[in-house]
Amino acid sequence: MNDYYYDALLNIKTAGTQKGFSHSIHYHRYEPTPYEVLEVLFQNYQLKRNGLVVDFGCGKGRLNFYINHFYQTAVVGIEMNPTFYSEAVENKKSYMMKHKNSLDRIQFLCCLAEEYEVSSEDDCFYFFNPFTIQIFMKVVNNILESVEEFPREIDLILYYPSEDYIYFLENHALFELKEEIIIPHLYEKNPNERFLNYRLRLT
Repeated sequence: MNDYYYDALLNIKTAGTQKGFSHSIHYHRYEPTPYEVLEVLFQNYQLKRNGLVVDFGCGKGRLNFYINHFYQTAVVGIEMNPTFYSEAVENKKSYMMKHKNSLDRIQFLCCLAEEYEVSSEDDCFYFFNPFTIQIFMKVVNNILESVEEFPREIDLILYYPSEDYIYFLENHALFELKEEIIIPHLYEKNPNERFLNYRLRLT
């Protein structure tokens, strides 16, 4: 099933050419996670029904609507680009026409990732290599400050993980790699086609 099938199912518009560039050297080009890749992820990773997923660099909201539709999990999309943010909000209006009970379970915020105030309910954080390691470290620090105040188990899910992200987490005393999920037929040609799930060590 292709991108247009899922977009029609979810009543949103995220398919087609939509790559964008940031004016900041610290924020990378936007590109949505392919639906076929999301299928593989959630066949192998179990979301918490009462958890809350934060998608950094959410673009038009594809991951957010997919998660909410199939797993009824609450999601927050963080997007710094006002154009993509506006399109995500429009997609939410379209999505809600078919999913009226999900109104308070999907949110979009237009802000820099490092300025997002981590909620005590946030327990899963998704990254499709959205920014440089400097920003990633700031975001992780914000997450840890929230966990220190409100102790809980959290996951960091990396798609197409950069070596900088991996090195940082592998050498961080509080995180451990829980699982690697490779994307069949894609990983063989490109070893970046995989997910890494790092979990916070609970003491």
